Amino acid sequence: MSPTPRTAPRRERARAATIDEIKQTAFALMRERGTVDVRFTDIARVMDMTPPALYRYFADRDELVSALISDAYEALGTAVAKARAQVPPGDVAAAFVAACQAYRRWAHEEPQQFALILGMPLPDYAAPEDGSTSEAAGRAMAQLSSLFVEALQLGRLAPPRITEVDPAVELCAQAKHEKHEIGVDPAHFQAMLHAWASLHGFTSLEANGHFAWMDEEARDALFLGQLRLAAEAAGLPVT
Repeated sequence: MSPTPRTAPRRERARAATIDEIKQTAFALMRERGTVDVRFTDIARVMDMTPPALYRYFADRDELVSALISDAYEALGTAVAKARAQVPPGDVAAAFVAACQAYRRWAHEEPQQFALILGMPLPDYAAPEDGSTSEAAGRAMAQLSSLFVEALQLGRLAPPRITEVDPAVELCAQAKHEKHEIGVDPAHFQAMLHAWASLHGFTSLEANGHFAWMDEEARDALFLGQLRLAAEAAGLPVT
């Protein structure tokens, strides 16, 4: 959440601070209990409030969950952006690895937030019609997709391993381009999704303990190999 300016009225600053405390309390309860379930009664108890008092800040559970989802996407996007900023400009291969490692690291550090935004959909939750959660997701994922545009602009984006694109995927690429100006052809749009699916698949398997039989050094090596495979298939430069 953006900080409320000190010039804002005291009541507005107090309201913003309470909203932020509600969200942070919800995240803390998720971490404590290892779940993404959010209940007003639990939040109110921790904050020494009555459950009905929370409705002055969030109309219902869905509105709170939507705010938490948006915040989680922003946190993920920030983590990836910071990692990319440590890489020298123009080094797309290193930026891809740094971005993917930040994605994986954030999932390890914030497993509940990761599950909230990229795990199984919450039962009985309806995303807001204004698209605020989708916009937050788009900003976070743009940290990865923009690497393809950068590689293209630098003349370092090779043809992807798979160049055939189903018409249905082409329509998806066209719709995304019209809305976000993704800047790459349908084949590379498809390759971009393949690369993200590869990154997310590994990260999810690891987050859910399916690589626990391997030690940390082996998992790290396997992850770097997965990134190399994904980059080669997508036409990105490889470290």
